[in-house]
Amino acid sequence: MFKHLNLLLLLSLFNHSGSITRSVKGIKGGDATLSCEFKDTHYLDLSRLTSILSCQNEECESESESQNGRVFKTGSCAVIIKNLRLSDAGKYILTVYYTNTQAEVKRQIRTYRLHFHDEVSVKKGEELKLDVLLPNANKVVHWTRRSTGPKEDWSRSHGLRSDRMSIRDRNLIISNFTARDTGTYEVLDTEGEILIMVTVTESEDKRNLMNDDKQQRTPSLLPEAYWIVPVELLVFLVILVALKGKRMHRCPGAQLHVC
Repeated sequence: MFKHLNLLLLLSLFNHSGSITRSVKGIKGGDATLSCEFKDTHYLDLSRLTSILSCQNEECESESESQNGRVFKTGSCAVIIKNLRLSDAGKYILTVYYTNTQAEVKRQIRTYRLHFHDEVSVKKGEELKLDVLLPNANKVVHWTRRSTGPKEDWSRSHGLRSDRMSIRDRNLIISNFTARDTGTYEVLDTEGEILIMVTVTESEDKRNLMNDDKQQRTPSLLPEAYWIVPVELLVFLVILVALKGKRMHRCPGAQLHVC
């Protein structure tokens, strides 16, 4: 407990020191690495808003069961988070204890923000389900192509902003999906930083797509009609002129009568 209080005090002092925050993009089910350049490190502490992970060995021990067995120390002081979940999004503060050139044990702190990008396609009239209501989420805003600014769909202080929206199993549900629901949804924390960004598009009916594809692959017969008719007419005129020439050849000098 005393160790945790000291660490929290250290973090509060560090937050006022103007450190640079490193952005780390994660993919659900993939891995994310919190890079670190120090050598000869003794041990690491990785903290989040809700938990502290101790990385004295290769595997980091967490107070949160959801991250146990998924966070590992790699190299000298970098940390890798495996099998990423959306709940892993957020701010991480890495405290590194290392030995400098004077053989003195020093302490450095690095800050990271892990965020996710996702894409969802929904048919008109169906239900849009967004797994975005994380424990550290403060609000969800919606951007569209025509909007001049974000529209707040949900916030922890005001709740839902539309009668078509509901919450179920940490999901933000939007019923009867329309084209106006397309765009980009951003999940923000209390500091206004992005946790999750979801791009939503409208998907077309598969049957319509198959018909469109079939029409594209079927050659049009209309252009042929434009050149077949003139060619036939030209052949007919050539034959007619030839026949008339033969008849006039049989009746030389016949100008005012027909043979």
